[in-house]
Amino acid sequence: MSLEELRKQIKEELGIDDINSGVFAGEWIKEPKGKKIRINSPIDGKYIATALGGSREDYERVVHQMEEAYKLWVNYTPPQRGELIRLIGNELRANKKKLGKIVSLETGKTVVEGEGEIQEMIDIADFAVGLSRQLYGYTMASERYQHRMYEQYHPLGVIGVITSFNFPSSVWSWNSFIAAVVGDVVIWKPSSKAPLTAISVMKIITETIKKHGYPQIFSLIVGGGGEIGDLLTNDARVKLISFTGSVESGRRVSEAVSRRFGKVILELGGNNAAIVTAKADLNIALKGVTFGALATSGQRCTTTRRLIVEDKIYDQFVSRLIATYEKVKIGNPLEEGVLVGPLIDEEAVKNFERALEDAKKQGGKILFGGERLKIDGYETGFYVKPAIVEMPSITPITCQETFAPILYVFKFHTLEEAIRIHNSVPQGLSSAIFTTDLREEEMFLSAMGSDCGLANVNTATAGAEIGGAFGGEKDTGGGRESGSDAWKNYCRRQTVTINWGNDIPLAQGVRFEVK
Repeated sequence: MSLEELRKQIKEELGIDDINSGVFAGEWIKEPKGKKIRINSPIDGKYIATALGGSREDYERVVHQMEEAYKLWVNYTPPQRGELIRLIGNELRANKKKLGKIVSLETGKTVVEGEGEIQEMIDIADFAVGLSRQLYGYTMASERYQHRMYEQYHPLGVIGVITSFNFPSSVWSWNSFIAAVVGDVVIWKPSSKAPLTAISVMKIITETIKKHGYPQIFSLIVGGGGEIGDLLTNDARVKLISFTGSVESGRRVSEAVSRRFGKVILELGGNNAAIVTAKADLNIALKGVTFGALATSGQRCTTTRRLIVEDKIYDQFVSRLIATYEKVKIGNPLEEGVLVGPLIDEEAVKNFERALEDAKKQGGKILFGGERLKIDGYETGFYVKPAIVEMPSITPITCQETFAPILYVFKFHTLEEAIRIHNSVPQGLSSAIFTTDLREEEMFLSAMGSDCGLANVNTATAGAEIGGAFGGEKDTGGGRESGSDAWKNYCRRQTVTINWGNDIPLAQGVRFEVK
């Protein structure tokens, strides 16, 4: 099947037209008044469809509908809310392959990664269903006689989720399914580079909600960050903003939301490193580094961007890594055997090329790759040959996140030196060490070791599971999404004190007696 035939098939399967409304506010707004967003596939650079973005007027309609939905949703019990998420998860299962194809077509992910994106939504739905019966608080001993104290969590209300192109649906579900079971309703603003995935997902989810008679608790509004994004971040009616994107954009989001004393979850830049020591299992390290550096064509926030190798094994390991890179198949991600697809667009290719020029000016030596590729049959796609660049030291370019498959390689002599190199960048998302030595592992995991939100031992920086809270430190922004107790971010916390006695004793022994 040709790519053009596949494009047509995917659109028919998912109900994608040439012109699609990008605004859902309890129902699809047929003619939203925002900008038209033309979507081309990075696989061949050719047109897929157009999404109609929302205007300020459309935005107001979305917020009003969410406020009304919240009034209903807040009265459902958490297990009732969990039941809806269970039903949604089942529909996602039934449509996994279809949705995976639109992810691949729109973002350039391989078939396995496209379906993995939808599987991640299914997994977080399962997690949220279980969570709906485990929203625990704490009971505390009161210092006052015949008093009881405990904590409880209430929903915030309307929240906003702004997602990036590289995970066009799963990150939304991390936030939205968890927020839904605690009682929130959600406005989704997807990336303008990947709105068709969001539209396709919302069509399936909203039909499921309608079929089973629940209030429409999820809404969608496509539009630019400077338009719809600004409306969301400056709107006091939207109690929390979860934002995935660049450090620069995240800083603006944080400042805007903080001014109105709203809550933020920020998942920003990642400049992740893997340390490989002489005591590593080199086969495991090779697989972990390769996957971490090349998955999603280096366009993950958890991509391995820096490799720090002990001097004793440096030449051996880097030689093996180059040999592995030479075997990696690059091309149409919908074809079997392809591991590295295209970058998202022409701008991403230019950023790749500029970063490599800067690296060379700063003393870097390109050991492998680094050039733009023309793939037979897909000459207008956005392909590059992943680069391995040997660096003499930390330089300005290695402190930046370039969203492309560039791996900077450093040499170290002691583990303390490796950790210093590792922690020397502004970002702090994911990290990894490859070693079979307990002392090296524990040093890396100690307070004096990795300064990241995610720390991995003998596995890649990329590929986080949904069960753990996801997020980072420093310029990565802060806050946590997905598993563990991240659900508390979507709630307001309340400490309750109950006096069941016949007097009002005061805390700290304070006496207040009126005679």
